[in-house]
This record gives sequence, structure tokens and C-alpha cells, in this order.
Amino acid sequence: MAQMAVLADDRVLLASFKDESTREQAFTQIVRKYQERLYWHIRRMVTAHEDTNDVLQNVFIKMWNHLADFREEANLYTWLYRIATNETLTWMEQQKKRAMASLSDHESALENRLVAEKGFDANKIEWKLQLAIQSLPEKQRLVFNLRYYDEMPYEEMAGVLDTSVGALKASYHHAVKKVEAFLKED
Repeated sequence: MAQMAVLADDRVLLASFKDESTREQAFTQIVRKYQERLYWHIRRMVTAHEDTNDVLQNVFIKMWNHLADFREEANLYTWLYRIATNETLTWMEQQKKRAMASLSDHESALENRLVAEKGFDANKIEWKLQLAIQSLPEKQRLVFNLRYYDEMPYEEMAGVLDTSVGALKASYHHAVKKVEAFLKED
């Protein structure tokens, strides 16, 4: 029932966005509704607050530029997550190119950023978990975050990542095993 209310609410917001006289108000409401969820989705991948805000700003710019053309074949939430995921992956790829480093160098740079975060304490389980997640390959890290933190159903995740449910389940399973092994090392 709550899912139906969210979908109806999104449809009202989309209709308001398509009306020139209420476009900015509708955009603001959509941003308020999804900003925090998208922020944390991105943050889990890029780790630094400033970088997260940069990526999130790009997401909202893309949303503004393309929302009028949104065909509603997917839920607004799924569409926004797909944009956020693509923007995050693009940002990460740009960081790799800028650093002219190998993937392992890039991933250790992400780990170093996490260690440099204010309040980092390697003895606390939540930080150990973050280090474990950062050690995962990019795709597994993304799938793990969507499933573990966002509790996104595999079917929705398949729409966001444009892959099969079976591949996602396998990826998540491997990610969980690697996280468990990392946590047991200590």
C-alpha cells in the first residue's frame, strides 16, 4: 500500500514538473524526497563528502535536463538510482584516469581516503566493514551497497544496473563472502 502511495506521489510530481508554471517547485520536491538516499548511495562508492556532493550535483543537473523526457517505464526512484550509479561510475573512472594509476592503486587511494575521514577508528566494526567493502571490486561493491544498505530488491537493482537478477545474486554472494573473510582476518 505504501509503495502505491509513493508511485502516485511521484506521478503527481512528474506531472507538476512537466507543467512550466510548477516545474521548479516540483523539481525541489523531488530533490528533497530523494536527496538523502542518493547521497548515501553515492557516498558509499566515493567515500569523501565533497566528492559525493559533486557527483550528486551532477545527478540533479542530469535529472533537470532529462526529467521532462522521462517516459515512466521505470519508477522515478529506479531511474534516479540509475543516473546516480552511472554518474558515480563515471566520476570514479575520471579519478582513475587523472591519477594515471592501476585499478589497485585507485582502490588503495579510496581506502586511504576512508582512513583519513574524521572519526576513523580501525578498531570499530563499522569502519572495519567500510574497509572490507572498499576492498571489493567495483561491481561487487556497488551490488553489495545497493542490497545491504539500500535493501534494494534484486529486480529493481537489475533495472538500475541493467543486468540479470542471477548475475546480481552471484555478485552479492561473492561480495558477502569476501567481506566475511576480510572481517575474520582481524
